[in-house]
Amino acid sequence: MKTVLITGCSSGYGLETARHFHAQGWYVIATMRTPRPELLPNDERLRVLPLDVTRADSIAAALEAAGPLDVLVNNAGLGLFGAFEATPMATVREIFETNTFGTMAMTQAVIPQFRARRAGTLVNVTSSATLAPMPLVAAYTASKTAIEGFTASLAHELGAFDVAVRLVEPGYAPTTRFAANGEERMRGLVPDAYARYAQEVFAGFADADAFTLETDVAQAVWNAVHDASGLWRFPAGADAVALAAARR
Repeated sequence: MKTVLITGCSSGYGLETARHFHAQGWYVIATMRTPRPELLPNDERLRVLPLDVTRADSIAAALEAAGPLDVLVNNAGLGLFGAFEATPMATVREIFETNTFGTMAMTQAVIPQFRARRAGTLVNVTSSATLAPMPLVAAYTASKTAIEGFTASLAHELGAFDVAVRLVEPGYAPTTRFAANGEERMRGLVPDAYARYAQEVFAGFADADAFTLETDVAQAVWNAVHDASGLWRFPAGADAVALAAARR
């Protein structure tokens, strides 16, 4: 039985991905900053562990408790809407600490066991905002774009040890809690000068005829883990697939 550890499982993509892998017979380690076991099936093939990807001690404790892994899914992240002009640099750093440095720290901690076994798969979840410019998400996009470049380089670096590195790029997902954990963080990030423009942007999102579901992302992660074609990018959701095609 194979084991997957997924970060950021309290909602959205992480939660659905944990459910998907469990339904397929995998041993799932679902991690969250504040564990909520009631969100997932009570089953011997599923464990919920505390994990804050911004803290080295939390990463070490979670990996020790998890034991050997076959797959790491770096999904934990913070969303952020707002005008960059109004975004304090402390907030930008907070976004990077989770989305960028948290992903890197988790990856660095898991690489030794994968390299030693010459096996394993790393999956980094970013965003379709890296595929096409989107307004009012500049800091968030920067944090995810950094992971795109990181993943591309790492795919070559770890390929020498038969470790697979993959990227999943979800589209716009209106049913997720993209920024629900950051209401305080985002207060004041759309000043009056940007209010009308922000309304137009949000209206455009609402009118979109293609978007992404949590199940799309879970399936894309599953496909990324099992793909043998050599692909490393996996857009998730109809809108992300269309953006990826347009970019190509």
